[in-house]
Formats: sequence, C-alpha cells, structure tokens
Amino acid sequence: MTSLDKPNTPGTDPAAEPTADQKAVTQAALFDAFGGIRGTVETMLPGLLFVMIYTINKDVKLSAIAAGAVAVLLVIVRLARKDTVKHAFSGVFGVGVGVAFALFTGSAKGFYLPGMIYGAGLGVAFTLSALVGFPLLGVILGPVFKENLSWRTRNPGRKKAYVKASLAWGLIFLAKYAILFPLYWWGDATQLGWVLIALKLPPMVLAVYFTWLFLAQAPPPINVIEEWEAEEAAAKAAKAAKG
Repeated sequence: MTSLDKPNTPGTDPAAEPTADQKAVTQAALFDAFGGIRGTVETMLPGLLFVMIYTINKDVKLSAIAAGAVAVLLVIVRLARKDTVKHAFSGVFGVGVGVAFALFTGSAKGFYLPGMIYGAGLGVAFTLSALVGFPLLGVILGPVFKENLSWRTRNPGRKKAYVKASLAWGLIFLAKYAILFPLYWWGDATQLGWVLIALKLPPMVLAVYFTWLFLAQAPPPINVIEEWEAEEAAAKAAKAAKG
C-alpha cells in the first residue's frame, strides 16, 4: 500500500492558497461531518424533552422513558427515509446510557452524568492531542476530506490548522464542563438540565466556527484516495501494455 507520508506527487502543492471554492467545500464538509441543523436538533430534542417533563412533574422514570422513546423514534424516521443514521445512532446510544443511569439511580442528574463525563473526556482528549502534535480533529476529519493522515508530514499547513482547531475544541469543552460540574454537585436537577440545554448548541457552534476558520485559511487537502486510484490505474495500464 502507498504510504501516506510519501513525498508530494507532481502537481500537488499543499502550500497553495485556498480558493473560494475550497472554502465552500470545507464549510460543506464540516456541516456534514457534524450533522448539520437536523443532526443538531435530533441531538438536543431528547434532552430537552427530559428536562421539560421533569420540570413539570418531577417524575424521573416518565422523563427518561419519554426521552429514550423520542431518540429511538428519530432513528426509525431516518431509517424509513433511508437517510444517513450515523448521527442518530450516536445520539440514541448516548440517550440510552443516560436513561439507564437515571432509572438505575432514580435521580434526574443521572440522566446527564454520562454525557457530561464523555464531553469532559473529549475536552481533555482534544487538548492533549493538540499539545502532543497529533490533533484528534485531523484524525476525525482526514477521511472526510479524503486526505486521511497525509497532513501529518506532507501538508504542514493543515497540520497546524488541525492543531489549532483541536485546541479550540478542547478548551471550549473544558470551559463548558467547568460550568456544568459544579451545578451537578451543588445545584438541583432542574437547574442543571436547563443550563445544560442552554450550553448544548453555542459551544458546538463556536468550536465548528473556529474549525472552519482555521481550515479555510489552511492549504487545501491532499486527496490521497485520488492518488491511490491514479496509481492503480497506471499500474493496470502498464500491466496491460506488457501483456
């Protein structure tokens, strides 16, 4: 298999200035990678339903079951429409763990705890990955841009952008959970729920904006998939010519 770290192929210039088209492609890719508006709504809806029902009647069991049912329904709707379900499935898994914790502990705070631990862990992972020079965001988005891990040695401008973006994600997540965990320990469940809902979207939007900002200013990705396909085509042509 061809190495991702091989020297640049002729005609590939990772230092080239990004064009308006490349910026638009970056925006579209990020929009798809993070679920877009529909994915965001689907992520927020179960938690919003949980906190609304719990605020009204303080019934942990009813709130948890309703949130879980809505999460499953959203997946079923996507399956029926033959839409992509990767974001819906990740959402239903997270809600399912929260529902299990809430029912097991009998506490509304239990619904939020798994997601809070996961989010804080992501904040630490993003930050550490940026500090050690192997940015997690590059690993996640590399396949989306068809560059895989070529940014590590072949495209230093993009590696720098991924480092900055990963650090932004890490610091934003850590700041968010620095607010939420004190509420988990000392606030009441209703208070925690509404603050968590309020902080669901703005930090994510800010993190995605910084990601777009850094990547839009970075050199374009090296399409290693296209390179591999070209090499395979050339090898087949050479073999056919010899035969």
